[in-house]
Amino acid sequence: MIISETPLKPACLIDIEPARDDRGHFARTFCQDEFSRHGLPGNFVQCSLSFNRRRGTLRGLHYQSEPCPEGKLVRCTRGAVFDVMLDLRRNSENYCRWLAFELSADNARAVYIPPGFAHGFQTLSDDAEVFYQMTTAYRPDLARGARWNDPAFAITWPLGDPILSARDAEYPDYVL
Repeated sequence: MIISETPLKPACLIDIEPARDDRGHFARTFCQDEFSRHGLPGNFVQCSLSFNRRRGTLRGLHYQSEPCPEGKLVRCTRGAVFDVMLDLRRNSENYCRWLAFELSADNARAVYIPPGFAHGFQTLSDDAEVFYQMTTAYRPDLARGARWNDPAFAITWPLGDPILSARDAEYPDYVL
């Protein structure tokens, strides 16, 4: 694995190093020791899968508030997505800054999104599937969101007129 820092520390990009042969390839996608050496969590307590039938589907921006903010390791296992992380840590020098990566089944990249960040993605293909590993269990009472098109963040999404849930469309303006 190649773990690369991003400008929004401690968020990281994780690339695989496939061992290839005539059958295909094999690669590690997680190593507790290697994650630990990079200051990343080595314990994920919950996994989730998001299947998205249509290109242009936008999910997010979601996060879990204190006292149980969650870190996420996110990978696209089918199709492709434009994956966005947004730093909502009020004491961070990167407060309200966002960063995005294309994650796809083809590039096999993953991204680690730290606690205190919101996360969302827009599908770039039909039938896109996203696999999440979380550092803390989901707590519906702590589930929060920021609107995908909030002017406070000015996120540049790749596709116009996204397919949204009612909940994601109705988040109020974020209070800075």
